Formats: sequence, structure tokens, C-alpha cells
Amino acid sequence: MNSIIAIVAVMAAGMAVPASAYDGTKCKAPGNCWEPKPGFPDKIAGSKYDPKLDPKEVAKQDASEREMEARNARRVENFRKTGRFVYEVDKIADK
Repeated sequence: MNSIIAIVAVMAAGMAVPASAYDGTKCKAPGNCWEPKPGFPDKIAGSKYDPKLDPKEVAKQDASEREMEARNARRVENFRKTGRFVYEVDKIADK
């Protein structure tokens, strides 16, 4: 029983101590204290951290996102007109 009380007391004392945050010795602005790891380059392009994205793939993703937004716009427009949500864009009647 005494060990349980001791454990509870230690836990309560741990929660009562305020969390000590990063003191920000090298902050760019108050609250902006992110620092890169040592060895992280100033310029990402051309480094080992550069994702080297293929422009064709980026263009395909962009086109896909635009098509998705157009489908979603048709769904929302149909919902506003009818009050019924239809997922399949092909089933939405054109007027």
C-alpha cells in the first residue's frame, strides 16, 4: 500500500512540474526556433535531399488534381440543386 502511495506521489510531482521547452538560443524570431541537423545543406537543389521530381510526373499529378476538383465541383453543384449527393459523376444528369 505504501508503495502505491509513493508511486502516485511521484507521478503527481512529475505532472506538477511545468514542461521545460526549448529555450531558443538561436531563434530567428520568437517561437521560430527550428534548426537543421548538422550537415543539412543550405540549398536543397542538387543535394542528397533533393527529391529530383520528374516534370512529366508532376504534370500528370497536376492534371489529375484539376480533374478531381472538376468532379468535386460537379458533385457539389448537383447536391446544391437536388439536395442529394451522388458520388458517381457519370450518374449526374446534365441540364
